[in-house]
Amino acid sequence: MNVLSTVHLRHNRIMLALHKVQEGNGRPLLLLHGLGEDARRMTTVDIAWAGPVWALDFTGHGESSIPSGGGYSCEILMADVDIALRHIGEATILGRGLGAYVAFLISGARPQLVKGAVLTDGPGLAGGPVHVSSTSEIVGSPRTGAAPDPWALIELSRDARPATYALTFLRLAMNGTSLDDPITSCCRVAPPWLEAINAEPGVANGMSVQEALDMYAAVS
Repeated sequence: MNVLSTVHLRHNRIMLALHKVQEGNGRPLLLLHGLGEDARRMTTVDIAWAGPVWALDFTGHGESSIPSGGGYSCEILMADVDIALRHIGEATILGRGLGAYVAFLISGARPQLVKGAVLTDGPGLAGGPVHVSSTSEIVGSPRTGAAPDPWALIELSRDARPATYALTFLRLAMNGTSLDDPITSCCRVAPPWLEAINAEPGVANGMSVQEALDMYAAVS
């Protein structure tokens, strides 16, 4: 997939870059990158999706603005995704690493807008330091700006939350969706928050990424 067009969306003083990487008919798919990466990393995933596909640069990453003095948190990134969803409408989300964690959170915060969140390994999955057994190295990619912001790498890598925080968002997702399994984990590594939700109703396991996407694509 290649970037076809880019729209810039305002998040307070930040301008977010939201890239369309595939045209199509049907529900959009939103791609969320890992910590220290950008939307271009997600355009390399080998998936099939009939609808339009969008990829977001989080605040401080890729072509999105860099705030002065840091102040990053998973809630800030969750608000980034909320703004993207308000632009593209109801969508399925595929997240990698930190993007997977944020995809999970937004599925609880905006269950009416998220028709399935697919979680995959990547940098920042643990909400803390990258797990050594995860295929999640932070890799460089061609950039035109100074992103990723070093403050983003420092603050977000330390933004670990207890498992109870994740369980709260899972309950919100379950209460607000018509899906039997609003979350699908395709991760080989399970940090504490993911291990906690894997044992709960509403989280599917044992699928490939494509199988998970096909399941959500079939939901009206």
